[in-house]
Amino acid sequence: MADRKTIQARSKPNTHTKREIYDNIKSLSRHMRKNPTSAEDILWQLIRKKQMLGFRFRRQYAIDRFIVDFYCPSAKLVIEVDGEVHDLPERAAYDAERRHYLESLGITVLRFSNEQIIGSRNEVLMKLNNWLSQLTSA
Repeated sequence: MADRKTIQARSKPNTHTKREIYDNIKSLSRHMRKNPTSAEDILWQLIRKKQMLGFRFRRQYAIDRFIVDFYCPSAKLVIEVDGEVHDLPERAAYDAERRHYLESLGITVLRFSNEQIIGSRNEVLMKLNNWLSQLTSA
C-alpha cells in the first residue's frame, strides 16, 4: 500500500509546474486570489462557474514559474488582465518571454487591459465568447 506522501505526490494538481516551483508560488497565488484588482474581480464574476459556454476557468493559476490571471485547461487558454505596470518598457521583455513559453506549451494567451474590462466588458466577453465558440464548433 502506498504511503501518504506518495499519494499526495500523485494527487498534485496538473499545473505543468515542477513541485519545488509550485510549492514556492502557491502562497503567492493564494494571496493574489484573495486580493484581486477591480478588473480581475469583474472578469472573474463573469467567467466563473462555467458561465462562458460551459468552460471552467481557474484564477491565479501556476503554470511552471508563472502565475496567470485566468486559465481554462480544456481550452488551453490564458487570460491576462494588464494594469499600468505592463506599459513599462522593462515589463515588455518579461511579458514576451512569458507569452512565448506559454505558447510553446500550446496555450493561447489573450490580454485585456483593466480599462477594457471595466469600461467595455461586453466587448471583452464577446471576444472570449467568439474564441471559445471556435473550439466548440471545430
